Amino acid sequence: SQQGCDPFAQTQRSKLQHRRARINQQINKEMRMRAGAENLFRATSNHKVKETVALELSYVNSNLQLLKEELEELNSSVDVYQNDSESISVPMIPLGLKETKELDLMVPLKDLISEHYGEEGILFEKEIKEFMELRQAMRTPSRNEAGLELLMEYYNQLYFLDSRFFPPTKSLGVFFHWYDSLTGVPSHQRALAFEKGSVLFNIGALHTQIGARQDRASLPGLNQAIDAFQKAAGAFNYLKENFSNAPSLDMSAASLNMLVRLMVAQVQECVFEKMTLLRTQHDFLSWLQLAQEAARVEDVYSLVHQTMTQAHVKDYVPFSWTTMVHVKSEHFKALSHYFAAIALCDCPAASDAELPEQEKAFIQFHVTMPEGPSLQVLLQDPEERRKLGKAHLKKAIMKHEEAMRIHGLCKILRKMDILQEVLSFAHKRSLNKYSEIDHEEDFFETGDAPDIHPKTHQKPEIKSPNFSQVKVTDLFHRLGPLSVFSAKNKWYPARRVHLMRGENGFGFTLRGDSPVLIAGVIPGGCAAEAGLKEGDYIISVNGKDCKWSKHAEVVQLLKSTGEEGVEIGVITLQGSEGPKASDKKAAAMSSGSGLQKSNKENSRKSLMNSKSASTLLVWSKKSKRSKKSTYGVPFTAVGDNEAMY
Repeated sequence: SQQGCDPFAQTQRSKLQHRRARINQQINKEMRMRAGAENLFRATSNHKVKETVALELSYVNSNLQLLKEELEELNSSVDVYQNDSESISVPMIPLGLKETKELDLMVPLKDLISEHYGEEGILFEKEIKEFMELRQAMRTPSRNEAGLELLMEYYNQLYFLDSRFFPPTKSLGVFFHWYDSLTGVPSHQRALAFEKGSVLFNIGALHTQIGARQDRASLPGLNQAIDAFQKAAGAFNYLKENFSNAPSLDMSAASLNMLVRLMVAQVQECVFEKMTLLRTQHDFLSWLQLAQEAARVEDVYSLVHQTMTQAHVKDYVPFSWTTMVHVKSEHFKALSHYFAAIALCDCPAASDAELPEQEKAFIQFHVTMPEGPSLQVLLQDPEERRKLGKAHLKKAIMKHEEAMRIHGLCKILRKMDILQEVLSFAHKRSLNKYSEIDHEEDFFETGDAPDIHPKTHQKPEIKSPNFSQVKVTDLFHRLGPLSVFSAKNKWYPARRVHLMRGENGFGFTLRGDSPVLIAGVIPGGCAAEAGLKEGDYIISVNGKDCKWSKHAEVVQLLKSTGEEGVEIGVITLQGSEGPKASDKKAAAMSSGSGLQKSNKENSRKSLMNSKSASTLLVWSKKSKRSKKSTYGVPFTAVGDNEAMY
């Protein structure tokens, strides 16, 4: 069985979580004090009391502010997850995993097995224990492929748990407790959808941690980071489209939308880094391309920044994240102008042969055309190129300074030397270039360079989770095939029937397998006499369990009976009595692979509109409904594998 990380090792992560929880308790206490004080403030008309309460309120509010800042600092402990490589890579933002409380399912599941399935609950203790051990391991997944597989395995196993033990009308009475990844606030719900959604969130979060750990100075590291952030975006997006009404903020639509955009931006940044790593050409066109790629990164980060500063999002997104994203958008804007200047100043002016190609690239390079001479003159006159290059550098320097200013406002980021180094290196590089191309005799006013049109050669993909990559078998397989033995079906208590064999056989028609269905009963035959009915499922023959048996196996058992007859165990589904019973048999399901189910994920509201439903993986149903032939009497009609015995 799969293992989580050692949950007892007080890792930096769990230390963080404990401090988070402690601060949150203090915050809750202060909030209660504040609510009490506010009520008193409103209710009293006594001037003295009002003054005292106002003083207390200001004290509570400043306390809350300090606690929130402390929490802020914890939530932003990005360095816990960063890689250990020496090379300078700008830090990425990883997410902390949602933590959950232990869950004891032994009693509720045993009760349900005896009440609903009519089996001895005690006989299933091993399976229940195995499920609980899987859940325990999944709380602390390792930060690698094995950890992801562990989360996927548990997620897929929840499909079976849902089908077996969560009837549509009744709750199991168990609460699933999970902590918010961003605020540390606990929430709980009885709906299994909350458990599934939280595990899915952690699949996304684990991808972000794997992405942030890669050494992006190498091509394999970059490709792995791109893959990880794309899969993180896919997990958050899938969660947003298929689950609703989550009780915690980190899983609200607004929050997930922000996380998807953040991941897409981090992919775009990796794409830019990949381009700088693989560059072999340093000609005019390749510098323009690099400038446009940087402008694209700036573009996506400013979109994330807008999303993070929306009213209902900004209160719980760590200030250091918002700052980091803002810093990056300014930094990449500066870079785009710097590369534009290099293209203009360091590359030789266009020859007549190069002109058409350079003109074509340059027409689409700026957001608005630069003022001044015609394109041809601009590209062929070194002085004109220097002038425009200088304008781009002036803008680059302004943006570098802005990035450094914003960086300095956040005390958590100020501690991140790497980011500081990257920003000041880029700033110095632009300053040096400026002083190199600046002539003392320049009398012209350096103009305002237009912005660079964003363009990328590799669009980020949002990669949905592939649940079928981790195959799981139903732990509660022994309860019988899910097509019949599920939480949503009800059946009458099993009957034991003693059946003798007449000269015309047993007098019934059998169809299908796992479990075999009695499709027809001949009036006046042995089966009818013994009390067997159309629509009964055979679950045992002479005490041998036949729930999973194939058609031929059951027939073999029946045929091998002698004079003394045979003891058959059958069940009848409630609500299936009547002539069409045989057609009501649910499509049989193969239990080999666990896919995402597409029915309502949340009891209160289903998001299954046609758009998102089509993206869901539907449990593969193999239809076992026979095409009955129309001639002859109904019960002798022999379909696919229907035969009289």
